[in-house]
Amino acid sequence: MNLLDVDYFAILVAALSSFMLGGIWYSKALFKNAWLESIGLTDLDLQSANPKLIFGGSFFLVFIAALMLSLFLGKDASVGESIGAGFVIGFFWISSSFGLSYIFEQRPLKLFLINGGYHILQFSLMGLILGIWP
Repeated sequence: MNLLDVDYFAILVAALSSFMLGGIWYSKALFKNAWLESIGLTDLDLQSANPKLIFGGSFFLVFIAALMLSLFLGKDASVGESIGAGFVIGFFWISSSFGLSYIFEQRPLKLFLINGGYHILQFSLMGLILGIWP
């Protein structure tokens, strides 16, 4: 597959779903407090950050991830294959890479589980969306 064959609207929807998942995952309702504690930041630190850089940069990166996932899956991947590939990427590639870094950086297991869990769901959800897209 090449960049002319992908459905950019599907990629946009997959990227938006990932962005929205992150908003829920890292909210106070789920893991925000544990995540902040694990990375050594506070709400005040987040409030002083540049939101255009954080959210604009994050969306750009997740769009690129969705684009690459779409290219990786190709045109003919089934829904099951797409979800499975997303899960494998999130679990075995992303989370295991985080795990390697976190071991050497002596980061808490809690942070690994929060961030790794997000990426497993992120790529599985993007795979689902790209797999069901007509």
